[in-house]
Amino acid sequence: MLGASRAGEQGRPHVQDKQDEHRIDLLARVARTPSTKPVDPSHPVSILSLAAASYGARPSEDATVPTGFDPLAVALFEAIVEGAYLVATADGVFDDAERKLFERVVLAACSGSVPPQHISALVSDLGDQLAEDGLDRRVAALARTATKREHAEEVLRIAALLAQASDDVSQVERDVLAKIAKECNLPPGAVDQALADVKKALGDVPRAG
Repeated sequence: MLGASRAGEQGRPHVQDKQDEHRIDLLARVARTPSTKPVDPSHPVSILSLAAASYGARPSEDATVPTGFDPLAVALFEAIVEGAYLVATADGVFDDAERKLFERVVLAACSGSVPPQHISALVSDLGDQLAEDGLDRRVAALARTATKREHAEEVLRIAALLAQASDDVSQVERDVLAKIAKECNLPPGAVDQALADVKKALGDVPRAG
């Protein structure tokens, strides 16, 4: 859970801010890094980054749809963020501090492609949908978007990254990951592999600066 490291740091805001900044930077850099061979080797970015670019460029309701706009990429971005959101809220506790931290991670992972207010609005929508539909229906909904194997793997990868953020994946977080993997028709062992991959990636990322 994103807020797990807050224990014991009360009264030390500067220390906590530094820890949060480092953690956000680390998570964002792993999220932006492709887990498999990139679509364009000369511009190696993750599926999340590509989808975020489309989401950030989506037109307003009254605007003309720009040439090359991909609505499927917009839906995929929402599915990827929703998978991470379902893990982040798995324990039933998602206070304002955790929400802000979650939004900062997503924002950093998008490298500025998506305005902060759009991320905040999306997270609000996800919360409303989860409250209305329940976990199982939301997992089924994101699976209907992530029908391609590589898209489903990216949804699971980013969700696993959020679960691994505190270095202590809870059983309830693992259960949500298992639901996502099952609904997306990923093979047995996909959750363990995703968790192992992101744990290794987090350890391999060099410190900024």
